[in-house]
Amino acid sequence: MRELKNIEERILDRALYLMGKNKSCNIAIRTIAKEADVNVSAINYYFRSKDEMLNLVKEFYIQNILTVLSILRDEACSPKEKLLLAANEIMEYSLRFPGNRVIYTHSLECSDDDKTSRRVIDLSEEIGSLLKACLRKLIPEDDDNFRFKHLIFTSSINYPTEYEGITETDGLFLTDREARIEYLNLLIDSLFSD
Repeated sequence: MRELKNIEERILDRALYLMGKNKSCNIAIRTIAKEADVNVSAINYYFRSKDEMLNLVKEFYIQNILTVLSILRDEACSPKEKLLLAANEIMEYSLRFPGNRVIYTHSLECSDDDKTSRRVIDLSEEIGSLLKACLRKLIPEDDDNFRFKHLIFTSSINYPTEYEGITETDGLFLTDREARIEYLNLLIDSLFSD
């Protein structure tokens, strides 16, 4: 996962976090400034407009998508390793930045007119295709069985990280990398057992 190195990235980080928390891209600049622990003038300094900031949030999101894609494209890894590492990265990113779905949905709405939004959609679709291809290599069963197992896999990655009550349940263990890896190993193994 990409580390934040400066004030601009911290603002983008917090903007993405707030978008997820509020389920909207329409977040007041003052709210973002407060969450990022900067003055409103810092946001105005780094970003000429709210639209420019949203575009840079999408670019920030794309950088993290590319990390997942590099795992899935790595020919040195087995399909199971790719699933494990990519799913871990997706879950870690989703836990840290709950704005993923909001950014994706906003990008869908803007993809005809905005190149960055189109890129978010294209790269997200590529992740989906590569994950499905890895699963298919491990589950050479009939199409119905494969569809069910694909749904179980994707739901088991996405739901725990999107469920707002996760901190109130035993799901909090997923914030620990080792526990998350154990969870994912159990998930993957359960999909391939008879």
